[in-house]
Amino acid sequence: MSAKSVQGPGGKQPASAATNLIAGGGAGMMEALACHPLDTIKVRMQLSRRARAPGAPKRGFIKTGAEIVKRETPLGLYKGLGAVLTGIVPKMAIRFTSYEWYKQLLADKDGKVSSQSTFLAGLAAGVTEAVAVVTPMEVVKIRLQAQHHSMADPLDIPKYRNAAHALYTVVREEGFGALYRGVSLTALRQGSNQAVNFTAYSQFRDMLQRYQGKTDLPSYQTMFIGLISGAMGPLSNAPIDTIKTRLQKTPAEPGQSAVQRIVNISRDMWKQEGSRSFYKGITPRIMRVAPGQAVTFTVYEFLKGVLEKGRDMLPGGQYEE
Repeated sequence: MSAKSVQGPGGKQPASAATNLIAGGGAGMMEALACHPLDTIKVRMQLSRRARAPGAPKRGFIKTGAEIVKRETPLGLYKGLGAVLTGIVPKMAIRFTSYEWYKQLLADKDGKVSSQSTFLAGLAAGVTEAVAVVTPMEVVKIRLQAQHHSMADPLDIPKYRNAAHALYTVVREEGFGALYRGVSLTALRQGSNQAVNFTAYSQFRDMLQRYQGKTDLPSYQTMFIGLISGAMGPLSNAPIDTIKTRLQKTPAEPGQSAVQRIVNISRDMWKQEGSRSFYKGITPRIMRVAPGQAVTFTVYEFLKGVLEKGRDMLPGGQYEE
């Protein structure tokens, strides 16, 4: 496996925490605004408990999306967006900053980072963001997305009115620990996602840089390799994501541990809905995550380039934190 310098392309120092906060946050916001409707469709498909009768037409993501729009208006596709936007800046800042930090920890004495170390750094970054931000954000988001109510009807009052109200209600009724329901599955999903994502993206980027003999890639190339690498994660961990969604949707049952609930959910899915139920929502998830990663990496690389160009113009050319 190839090894890469921890200093990054052209021997530059890793991006600072401030750069990751601004570039990562901006990239995350663009990704959320562009792709959130597909995430809502994915969640609804994963929560659907209808086993398809023999000969019955498949209920795909287009039909699911059309039903949401018909019954709940187009705004229904953006349920839970507030929770996502609230957490997206710290999530992306933590993802990119911790990834760079873990890469430096795993670098050899010459400052080189192997592909295996890149994989481990991505895995650790995914687990870090899952524990710090993603799990509470997902619990709130899924509670909002799971509500079947019309946002155009003022008399149709849902249990959770917005992200802040959902957060308050969940903590009041179920305790603070409810925000971390499914944290192990979320960490496993985020860890495997980012391990695959960063490794594939880094390999594709290095190949293009070596082939073209330049460190700065045009945006269309960054978008393309982000799209390809982004599709790999969902394919590798779809069952984990489906079980996690169902776990986080409902309150805990007294006397049941998290492991028991995961086992029960998995067993019921297998018995009642078959093996295909573990891959419910895989199409909108790939359609959401792959272009989402394309947008994330493209905007991140662009904003990072702008910020670092400005930093290079500081007196003495110092790279400051």
